[in-house]
Amino acid sequence: MFNSFVTRYWFSSEARSLWSDSSTLQAWLDVEAALASAQAEIGLIPADAAATIASKADAKFFDTEALAHEIAFAQHPLVPVLHRFESLCGEPHAGYLHFGATTQNIFDTATALQVRRTHALLASDLRGAMEALAQLARAHRETPMAGRTHGQHALPMTLGFKIAGWLEELGRDLERLDARLAPSFPACMGGAIGTFAAMGGQGREVEALVASKLGLEPAGLPSRASFDRAADYIGALALLAGTAQKIAGDVVFLQRTEVGELSEAFHVGKVGSSTMAQKRNPSTALLLVSLARMLRGRVPLALEAMVRMDEGDSSATNVTDTLLPELGILAASVAQTLSRLVRGLVVHPEAMRRNLAATQGLINAEAVMMELTKVMGRHEAHKLLLEAAQRTHTEGCSFLASIMEHPSAAAYPSANRLAEALDPGTYIGDSVRLTDEAVSRISPRAR
Repeated sequence: MFNSFVTRYWFSSEARSLWSDSSTLQAWLDVEAALASAQAEIGLIPADAAATIASKADAKFFDTEALAHEIAFAQHPLVPVLHRFESLCGEPHAGYLHFGATTQNIFDTATALQVRRTHALLASDLRGAMEALAQLARAHRETPMAGRTHGQHALPMTLGFKIAGWLEELGRDLERLDARLAPSFPACMGGAIGTFAAMGGQGREVEALVASKLGLEPAGLPSRASFDRAADYIGALALLAGTAQKIAGDVVFLQRTEVGELSEAFHVGKVGSSTMAQKRNPSTALLLVSLARMLRGRVPLALEAMVRMDEGDSSATNVTDTLLPELGILAASVAQTLSRLVRGLVVHPEAMRRNLAATQGLINAEAVMMELTKVMGRHEAHKLLLEAAQRTHTEGCSFLASIMEHPSAAAYPSANRLAEALDPGTYIGDSVRLTDEAVSRISPRAR
């Protein structure tokens, strides 16, 4: 699906490039070169061998089509690559390649490099989305709209307040991912079962040097049987997907013909239907929902892959070796699509005003209740308003008329005060201040 002519535009081209065969192979070679360099630095292998290994650690020297046939025959993903690498290095330097390491060391550490690069893409797009939302929240900090619960009008608020909720959640998502990145994907150089047995007592130093050269943290205890650290980051990706889908779902709802309060960007040539020419579908928001579902749907596989036999288990690593590239591409694509969606949002304040007035004042029932409470207590006010609201629903009369004609309303003589309480613009609570506070908290993180 990442390369299909039909669907490849859904996915971040930069992320697809980071997880391509050539990039993956280059990441393996970079790890092998860093390993040799670290071992030469502490005297485990000759310095000239490390230099030769580094000079040949370039994917352009490898024929991936030929390697594919050899890997299928050997039924091992790295040994044919090592054979080609050894022939490039020549004797005696080939004998110091992959010294004291095992395949999973190379794959896991290379994956850490690719995840780190993918995270940089993802974080950049998230910051861009957050900055766009901060600007939109500032611009509409006072724009009134209907707040909804359970799909129904609840209380008035401002659009800025709604967007501030999106912004706060994205800020927490980015914080979680930033905090988890380095410890979740360290350099692991423990050898066959993670005990550094082939490193002559210098395994910890080798791993620390490799980590430093690659910009990673050392694993410390590099157990091949542990995947909880990576799963922690993947879980945070699932939370990001939930936030992104929530935002997309809000946009889809608000763009409904009957609502019309927000719409995503439209350009001439964008087509909504092959038969209904009038359609302007929220296609970017719907794509974001799809990407978020695909990302979250892969998280259970990551959790399953935590369960590993013994000190090494290819039934689990086979899953994660193919799963992590998919997760990386999907996560980066979620962030990219989210950024594109929010940057293009168009606000329709006139529709917001129309919808606020649609229920003839019912949306401000709480405001009237708080006013009536001054003379009859909250419980009696709620009972009065419940009965008045039922009359408005069934008879179609205005809410104010239903209230004033209720027998219990005689205790409250001021129709003008009740009319003021029914103005949605007067009952937005602390929407403006809460919006300003959220924007001031989050904006610095978006830079």
